[in-house]
Amino acid sequence: MIKSMTGFGKAQGIVAGKKISVEIKSVNSKGLDLNTKMPSIYREKEMLIRKELGTAFVRGKIECSIYYDVIDDANSAQLNTSLMENYLSDLKAFEKEQGLPATDYMQVLLRMPEVFKTERAELDEEEWKGLSALINEACDRFQEFRAAEGASIELDFTNNVNEIERLLSEVPKYEQERIDTVKTRIKSSIDELIDQADVDQNRFEQELIYYIEKLDINEEKVRLANHCKYFKETMAKKDSNGKKLGFISQEMGREINTLGSKANHAELQKLVVDMKDNLEKIKEQILNVL
Repeated sequence: MIKSMTGFGKAQGIVAGKKISVEIKSVNSKGLDLNTKMPSIYREKEMLIRKELGTAFVRGKIECSIYYDVIDDANSAQLNTSLMENYLSDLKAFEKEQGLPATDYMQVLLRMPEVFKTERAELDEEEWKGLSALINEACDRFQEFRAAEGASIELDFTNNVNEIERLLSEVPKYEQERIDTVKTRIKSSIDELIDQADVDQNRFEQELIYYIEKLDINEEKVRLANHCKYFKETMAKKDSNGKKLGFISQEMGREINTLGSKANHAELQKLVVDMKDNLEKIKEQILNVL
């Protein structure tokens, strides 16, 4: 089963007077590159969170972001009145010393550092369990997204491999004409050599061997057909394996290139070009397969 390397998953819930949101997204990467963003209150659990994510994901550049909004007034920000009094005293002293006119200090005080204070509650077990459940839910939705994207990629792969197989099935139509053309060339070369007084027998035999090898494309056809079959079998397996599909596509490319170099026929060359076009589409998509 094909899975996309890119994905997105989100989960939200109310836990311990907070509205918590967990977002997980990923883009392509050769290995697992895991990044987390979270409020300081959850930092003590960062290693556990990273372990959970590392177990759930194999490859991709993964980013997990955790946010929360306080909905319980008991945890809302309050004015730090004692600090404001100190600021006010210092400002008035400075004003008097410099001979400045009286000022309405409220707007100034509200902008001073740490005037607003929030009582930082410790992370309790109930909140951690709720957060962990939301992370798992976001992971599940993320995997669902990957599977849906993978199904679309798998359909494209199947269509492209089927087209390569169809083009390969057309090769035999032109093989006899191709063989006749090459035979005519060999006969012409032989006639030219026979007309010569001195014939180099070794060179003559080498030329024959060379053209015979150029004629034979049966091995390439068989191997390419097997690679196409193996590609589809690998797609159908339970685990997504983008690296393995990449290796198989490389082998397909080698056989197609060899067919092209041995073709010596215009129509066969056209088939090879179309095969390469479909294979290139496969290679582009493989970069996005888990």
